[in-house]
Amino acid sequence: MKKILFTLAAFVLMTTACTKQQTTGIDLANLDMTAAPQCDFYQFACGGWMANNPLTPEYSRFGSFDKLGLQNLEQVNGLIKDIAAKQHEQGSIAQKIGDVYNLAMDTARRDREGIAPVLPTLAEIDAIQSRDQLSEVLGKAMDFQLWAMYVDADAMNSSMNILNEYQAGFALGEKEYYLDEDEHTRSIREAYVKYIEKLFTLFEYDNAAARAQTVLRMETRLAKAAYSNVELRDPQRNYNKLSIDELQKLVPQVDWRTYFFAMGVTLDSLSVGQIPHLQEAGRMLADEPLEDLKTLFAWQVIDGAASFLTNEIFMASFDFYGRVLSGKEEPSPLWKRAVSMVNGTLGEAVGQMYVKKYFPEENKARMLALVHNLQKALGQRIENLAWMSAETKAKALGKLNAMTIKIGYPDTWRDYTALDINAADTYYANLQRAAKFEQDYSLSFLGKPVDKTKWYMTPQTVNAYYNPSSNEICFPAGILQYPFFDMRADDAFNYGAIGVVIGHEMTHGFDDQGCQFDKDGNMVNWWTAEDKAAFDARTKVMEEAFNKIEVAPGVHANGAFTLGENIADHGGLQVSYLAFCNNEAAKPETERLQKRDGFTPAQRFFLAYANVWAGNIRPEEILQRTKSDPHSLGRWRVNGALPQIGAWYEAWDVQEDSPMYIAPEERVSIW
Repeated sequence: MKKILFTLAAFVLMTTACTKQQTTGIDLANLDMTAAPQCDFYQFACGGWMANNPLTPEYSRFGSFDKLGLQNLEQVNGLIKDIAAKQHEQGSIAQKIGDVYNLAMDTARRDREGIAPVLPTLAEIDAIQSRDQLSEVLGKAMDFQLWAMYVDADAMNSSMNILNEYQAGFALGEKEYYLDEDEHTRSIREAYVKYIEKLFTLFEYDNAAARAQTVLRMETRLAKAAYSNVELRDPQRNYNKLSIDELQKLVPQVDWRTYFFAMGVTLDSLSVGQIPHLQEAGRMLADEPLEDLKTLFAWQVIDGAASFLTNEIFMASFDFYGRVLSGKEEPSPLWKRAVSMVNGTLGEAVGQMYVKKYFPEENKARMLALVHNLQKALGQRIENLAWMSAETKAKALGKLNAMTIKIGYPDTWRDYTALDINAADTYYANLQRAAKFEQDYSLSFLGKPVDKTKWYMTPQTVNAYYNPSSNEICFPAGILQYPFFDMRADDAFNYGAIGVVIGHEMTHGFDDQGCQFDKDGNMVNWWTAEDKAAFDARTKVMEEAFNKIEVAPGVHANGAFTLGENIADHGGLQVSYLAFCNNEAAKPETERLQKRDGFTPAQRFFLAYANVWAGNIRPEEILQRTKSDPHSLGRWRVNGALPQIGAWYEAWDVQEDSPMYIAPEERVSIW
């Protein structure tokens, strides 16, 4: 093939800009100019970034998201440290923030206290004398469960909240860790058993080795009955609304009225997520030895508490979850863990301070303009779909136009008055009360109309989301910074970076899951049978394309598991590029963007997109994320996504002899 390299000489010919002119936003140091963009676009666009940002011992993966997250963490740390250094009135937000931070930083105190903070909870488990107590005990428990309960919008009646049940009870999270027989997975199970044994020993239990085997056996039993990550992506399959009487017949081993009374809720129905798992959990409560059940419950408590106790216990937990599972060499510094705990405990209170100092209002105005341009572009693409009928198009456009847009921070801040933080108590005791505060907050919405103003991320979060039950897209202030968004940069950069993120979240409303919800957030079919069949055929092309990607020797990506995110990336790219072109076409010709820094506007669009996914990752983390993360790995969000985009070929002169080339008739074509 004709190999095209971008050499240093190409970058000497930069356009000199006046001080008022916007920058390109492209950091040339991020590039690897020895790589050909047509052969390995990720290496070309991100190779310099990877070389300049090597993994440090605390990280298993470090990318653009993490770098911005670190910046935000440092900013928040500055806000919190100033508060924590002073005395405040008991019950004030400042007192609560300062005390959580100081308690998290005080490792010497935790070493003195040892395992004592957890002993009262373990004593409650030890006091269980019969199975008749289990329904009440599990209803009250926060630290141990065989399943999980949470409140969210009813998928079939999105204006009202309902209690939802979800599979739980196996600490490794993914069922494959318990069932797969490859050498790597077996080694993880062996290390897990040693970790369990070590913690039981540190907590002064007898027969620690036997207890570890008991835990593995029981968690494996739950994992076998659990849905896989692919099965969990099916909204229809995971919604099973039952009355309490129906639930009692389904899982008769639990006295559900006693359970919910102990939980402190009143309800006449709920949605069971994964029926086979809940039934197996019920059978376990009936046929497993009571002492073995108590061992499993004790393990859940001590494993959950391990990060908040002595340094020895913390390091035992890190050695397994950090080193073995992710390949990390060292834990994060204490200050980072302390700030993260404050963020997790009083997130919106911290967020209120954060946006006041770090989020200019003009950022919100420019974001709104971008979002509206993206909405218009997605509407154009829907209208021009040859494979979709007019009937389905009308409903798709109705859903798009009904999307709620949230940018920066909520209009109403959360009230933390009822959260009791007291420095006289142990760190663990305060975190238990914080967990109870969160549970009470969640349960307070049960049976009530959905609060459409509620945010599901804090303002300082470096992320974004689409919520199908409310048909909303949300972009917290934390992500509206470089390399995602730059007020100083031109439109080629911002459409390529945050524009694609916006389009990504919009497209989630029309991915293989989101397309099952209507404009009001109800799980209602709005497709004709022919259109849905055409959609499924097109998404199958995406699934199979990613199944072919080898992420590690002998290990392939899971195209079915990552399908929704891959569809969203594809849609985000297509929609944002069209919006960018529309925006340029609307300008007078003299004001349109030109070639700068050696790159055309179209090329800068794709460079900005790729730089969002720049990162380094350890081999262990590649394997873990392939099992557990519905997002494709950063390299493949570039090299797997861009060859499906026609405009990328035009921008970079990608020819048929390129190793990244895909014939037009074989490319993904959805939204």
